[in-house]
Amino acid sequence: MNIIRCDRSYAPQVKDIFNESILNSTALYEYEPRTLQMVEAWFDAREQDNVPVIGLVNEKGVLMGFGSYGDFRSKPAYRYTVEHSLYVHKDYRGRGYGALLLNKIIQHATEQQYHCLVAGIDAANESSIRLHQQHGFIFCGRIHQVGYKFDRWLDLDFYQLLLPPSTSSVH
Repeated sequence: MNIIRCDRSYAPQVKDIFNESILNSTALYEYEPRTLQMVEAWFDAREQDNVPVIGLVNEKGVLMGFGSYGDFRSKPAYRYTVEHSLYVHKDYRGRGYGALLLNKIIQHATEQQYHCLVAGIDAANESSIRLHQQHGFIFCGRIHQVGYKFDRWLDLDFYQLLLPPSTSSVH
């Protein structure tokens, strides 16, 4: 397996991973599957903001998972804080691939001189919470009943990781 920087040639596989999560989990508080056009626009936004889409591919070029980050809030004072997301294809979960992707997300955000990495995680997503805690993220708070999906109210937990100062000048 290889960790890569995904380009838009992976958009169909990214779309499939997004849509499986939308339709079958509370990892995304969305109802409708994303179209290829929506995913390509998502890639455009990442390119415009100079943030990577980090992928994990197997020896056959199959995307097993991906992650990225983007603005936490649009106000200028938040410019050193980013919110990340990562998704692992359903056939590859539970094998430590999320940890590999999260390590790379942390590395890239540090190199780009961001100060804080934020994770918004559904409060019932124990595996994602455990993954983030294992990587040093701390619980910051819960917003109760902020989402509604699958005929129930959802609580959203926020976790943060303060990043070490970087010696690079990428940002």
